Amino acid sequence: MSLRRFVLRRRWDEERSRELEAHIDHLTDLHEAQGMNRGEARRQAYLRLGNPTRIREDLYEMNTLTLLDSLWRDFRYAVRTLSRTPFFAAIAILVMALGIGANSSLFTVVRSVLLKPLPFPESERLVSLYGRSIKGETVYNVVASGDFRSWQKQTHGFESMAIWKNQRFNLSGQGNQMPEVVNAIASSWELLATLGVQPALGRGFTAEDDQVQAAPAAMLTWSLFERRFGADPSILGRTVLLDAKSYTVVGVLPKWLAYPDVRTQLWVPYYHVVSRDDAESHGNHMSSVVARLKRDVTPQAAIQELNALQERIHQQYLTIPVSNGADMRPLLEDLSGNFKQPLYVLLAAVGCVLLIACLNVASLLVARTASRRREVAIRAALGGTRWRLLREHMMESLVICGAGGALGLVLGSWATTWLQSERKDLPQINAITVDLPVILFVLGITALTAGIAGLLPALSATSEKVMDALKDASRSMGASRARTTLRKSLLAVEVALTVMLLVGAGLLLKGFLHLRGVDLGCETDNILTMRYALPKSGYGDQDRLTAFHASLLGRVRQMPGVESASLVSVVPGGGYWGDNMFEIPEHPPLAQGDHVFALFRSIDPAYFRTMRIPLKKGRFFRDDERTTHTRVVIINEQMASQHFPGEDPLGKHLRFLDDSEPNGQKDYEIVGVVGNTRHRLGADLKSMMFFPVYADTQGDNRSVTLVIRARHNVESLALPVQKLVTQIDPNLPVSDVLTMTQIIGESTTTASFNAILVLAFAVLSLLLASVGLYGVLSYLVAQRSGEIGIRVALGAGRQQVLSLVLIDGLGPAAMGLALGLVGSLAGARLLQSMLYGVSPFDSAVFGGVVLLLAMVSFAASAAPAWRASRLDPLRALRME
Repeated sequence: MSLRRFVLRRRWDEERSRELEAHIDHLTDLHEAQGMNRGEARRQAYLRLGNPTRIREDLYEMNTLTLLDSLWRDFRYAVRTLSRTPFFAAIAILVMALGIGANSSLFTVVRSVLLKPLPFPESERLVSLYGRSIKGETVYNVVASGDFRSWQKQTHGFESMAIWKNQRFNLSGQGNQMPEVVNAIASSWELLATLGVQPALGRGFTAEDDQVQAAPAAMLTWSLFERRFGADPSILGRTVLLDAKSYTVVGVLPKWLAYPDVRTQLWVPYYHVVSRDDAESHGNHMSSVVARLKRDVTPQAAIQELNALQERIHQQYLTIPVSNGADMRPLLEDLSGNFKQPLYVLLAAVGCVLLIACLNVASLLVARTASRRREVAIRAALGGTRWRLLREHMMESLVICGAGGALGLVLGSWATTWLQSERKDLPQINAITVDLPVILFVLGITALTAGIAGLLPALSATSEKVMDALKDASRSMGASRARTTLRKSLLAVEVALTVMLLVGAGLLLKGFLHLRGVDLGCETDNILTMRYALPKSGYGDQDRLTAFHASLLGRVRQMPGVESASLVSVVPGGGYWGDNMFEIPEHPPLAQGDHVFALFRSIDPAYFRTMRIPLKKGRFFRDDERTTHTRVVIINEQMASQHFPGEDPLGKHLRFLDDSEPNGQKDYEIVGVVGNTRHRLGADLKSMMFFPVYADTQGDNRSVTLVIRARHNVESLALPVQKLVTQIDPNLPVSDVLTMTQIIGESTTTASFNAILVLAFAVLSLLLASVGLYGVLSYLVAQRSGEIGIRVALGAGRQQVLSLVLIDGLGPAAMGLALGLVGSLAGARLLQSMLYGVSPFDSAVFGGVVLLLAMVSFAASAAPAWRASRLDPLRALRME
């Protein structure tokens, strides 16, 4: 009832006024009936009833929420007061909006990616399982299919378990559609049930679908269903051509499902794609495993049982690279693991920005209360309590931060949309939305920032005694040293936080530049790459594979502007691709259970010349080395130094396991040594071996990258080469059409994004700090104008005044710089894993920040100091 009266105060007042007026009219009529004239009768009525206005106020106070009414009055007063200084209000609101907006955006992303439960039933029971490195390292390694089958049959801690692997298909066009390459996963039939998901249309895979000889089946993701098939439900039961093979569409996955990531376009049964040998192998690590824990089983008990089982498997297969243990982590952590630290670093950065914004607004409010100290003193002298004055000042801060929070929520929503468009690789990207918890977070930090920004200025404004405040307000010389000290302290903290942001941004930026400048071991200018994969249907034997590769290369090399062209499984900087275990027959055998590995690449003879990778020893492959009987290999310098130290590797052999051979193994002669190339920017050099693509039996020579070196303007070749592929095979799509420069750029996307974003926050903080320093010095000059006038009148030179003000202003900056450097030294270690080739204590970065801050501080201090040195002493004394 009281709240309703508060909200409807005007109507309630009007009703009470009419009621009181009716009583007065009634009493007036009674007195008039007794013989009084109308005027005297009304006067007697007022004397009998009392003051109507006071009666209405007393009734209202007895029947409403007094505190709420008082706060509403303070709010209206704060709005009126701020409206008299619109420039100050706009600046303060904008500063808070930037800080709150950045925090709301990053909180939205962090909560959705790292904190919000996965959209699966009882998602806390979902875990990812891994094999442990055979060297005993605790790394998360992909799982061999044979291990999975043993886990599935012999463990008791999991309710269900499923296996999947990444896959790519050529999706043939229908009607006027062009063929395209789609990312897919091959999953065992248990995956949907393990996740607890039902298809949006149709059905999921069954055990019968997940067999080698079963009819091919496929499930579409909602994005492919909409984009490629127009969301037509009649696609169910129809076939699509994947790698020129018919697959029946049995279901469509829910729109919200983006597992394992948003790039996945369709699912196919696991055992229909994986060969029987791979499905039973304990040494071919290529798949991921997800499992659901039983309700009464702890993760510790489950991994303990799994580790014991995997150790037994390892002991049974010592001659092949079988994992000697297992690892497990929550599925949420597995999906977001690579983004965890960068997102928390960005969240800490925007937290610093918000705190700097609070301090900046607090400094502005201190200056504002200083200009109103006479008003506050008079109101206190007239009976205003400190609590009343404190509440009014806090309400001003709340209005500023509240408006900043509302604007910040809008800015944060825009920033979140921008982040989603820029980082489409974020996990659970479809779940990143501004929802109720985000709004509550914004309300919380708005209230917190209002307290931080407003409390100190409010206490400062109401702490002085009345007489001291009145005397202080009547003069400017030597005024309010406590208030001046407060502003300097706020500025010092602001500068310290800015220094920490600048150091962090400098380290990340230098790490990014170092990563971008890493030498891949080849010449990357004027190189165009594109991938294609020849399906088994249509290219079932080696002769057809060789004919297509040779035909395409021959026609590309004849194109105008092409200097050379070649094939490789994956270009430098393009990723890990795969490794293989080998032995060296000329060396003593390794101890049982010990194994050595090297990355492998399939190449055509022109590859090294096209990429300009130098030959160190021996020779390149010859054009006639194209048959499956060719047994030659080229290794890189890293492999030569690691496995052939102090000896010539040429003529030595690498031995591989091969079940197709009578003795189960195959030897390859080393015919050359080439320069090192990196498989990924920022990664350590690894041993690498190269096989002829036409005769390769160590890897997949169906999926290759076409590499073209142009004389100039390499981008202009992209479309003509794609048309050339279509002319040879109209149903064969190409993908990943990129220059080497673009590949390097994509490899550094995360590093550049983090560095640029933190740098933007640091620049914003530096701007706020410089404005704050300028404001503090301008305030000091205004406050000390009388003192400066007296100094000049008594003979002080302008140079002395200039030095006095500069020293006074640069003191807080120097203190903040010292505090910031100490904080940066402590916090730089947190960035260590995000830095590439850069020490967290890089002297150039720290020195650059010191120099930059010194220059900005001097520039911000120069104008007020110069103005003080040019002050007219007579005018200053008259003002005093």
